[in-house]
Amino acid sequence: MYFKPTYILIIIFTIVVDYCSGLLIQRSRGKTRKLFLVLSLAANIGVLAFYKYFNFLAENINIISPLFNGPQLPLLDFILPIGLSFHTFQAMSYTIEVYRGNQKAERHFGLYSLYVMFYPQMVAGPIERPQHILPQLHRVNKFASKNLVTGLLFIAIGLFKKVVIADRLGLYVDPVFTHPHGHSSLDLLVATYFFAFQIYCDFSGYSDMAIGAALVLGIELMQNFNLPYLAGNLADFWKRWHISLSTWFRDYLYIPLGGSKINFSVTCINLLIVFLISGLWHGANWKYLAWGLIHGCLLIGYQVLGKLGIHLKGFAFLKWLITFNLVCLAWIFFRAYNITDAMYILNRIFAGGDFKYSAGKIMSVNEIGYCALIIMALLLGEGYLRRSAACSSQKKLLITGALCCACYLFGVFNEAQFIYFQF
Repeated sequence: MYFKPTYILIIIFTIVVDYCSGLLIQRSRGKTRKLFLVLSLAANIGVLAFYKYFNFLAENINIISPLFNGPQLPLLDFILPIGLSFHTFQAMSYTIEVYRGNQKAERHFGLYSLYVMFYPQMVAGPIERPQHILPQLHRVNKFASKNLVTGLLFIAIGLFKKVVIADRLGLYVDPVFTHPHGHSSLDLLVATYFFAFQIYCDFSGYSDMAIGAALVLGIELMQNFNLPYLAGNLADFWKRWHISLSTWFRDYLYIPLGGSKINFSVTCINLLIVFLISGLWHGANWKYLAWGLIHGCLLIGYQVLGKLGIHLKGFAFLKWLITFNLVCLAWIFFRAYNITDAMYILNRIFAGGDFKYSAGKIMSVNEIGYCALIIMALLLGEGYLRRSAACSSQKKLLITGALCCACYLFGVFNEAQFIYFQF
């Protein structure tokens, strides 16, 4: 509402539709239940498609329509509502779970509205399920100092990831990816690895802060990241990265399509469908579709290797190295301005040949070393910070204070938005 007050009407519309649909689904029998579910999903997907994909579709239709003497579609001038994909998916999970019988329809309109609009995770997740959140909203939460201390610790961890690591790396990543043609192969390779950690610290940092802010209020949110860059294969990576979205697609798309229960060909098709839609979920741009397609094909390749009995047993470091680099290469399509730039960057990295550092005006070699140092600190220390949530309150307060001091001394305060706010 801060930048466009009328956008509150979008959320009110979806809340009213899904609240009423939940009650009607629970009261109905037979095909009528499915009808109300379909109407609810159509309303949610319709709002999402209009605001997020109308112009993308119109632009592509306008490109090909002259070939058939077709009309030109108008492009609409509006701003994408913040977090639309997140709270739309959370709303859809409610009606689906009511339809499946896993969640009773919520009769309290205010509590259902709070489920959709709970402020810590509304704009960038985690995407919660109703059976996890609604019972907590019904519970009377008394003040608990343990929740306050642990919540502040998670907020400090997330803030450290954001301002000390993500925004610092962004000082290098953003200008290099904005003008890739002016940089050497080494510059682009460094930017690729830096972006992998920038997006991780930016997004997981937000999730940590959301978990902490909710816990201060006595509400437990699900873990959204679990050290994904330590994964030994791509399937394991997607069990660790953006867990709330991965499980959403698994439960509401992949398994209903048949999952891996039918035959291998259908499994491959289902994987491609899920990752293409996942790419499209991230944005109305061909580069996101390419990113999703790459991950879908890589997972199919992993499945094929499994069928052939090729597992690289005993080569844990090699499996990790291959997985990490494949994920980083796929990130190029996610971050580049368009597919053309992404292909140029890939070509420069693999065939450019000029592995010399030429981005000194953006960031000195010493600053590059500092960035590498904080990435190493993240890899070595994040597991410890997670385990510290089980420590004594005094130790948690000490760690929280140390993280806040680090943010003050080493943070970059350039008001950089969270990357996933745009989705």
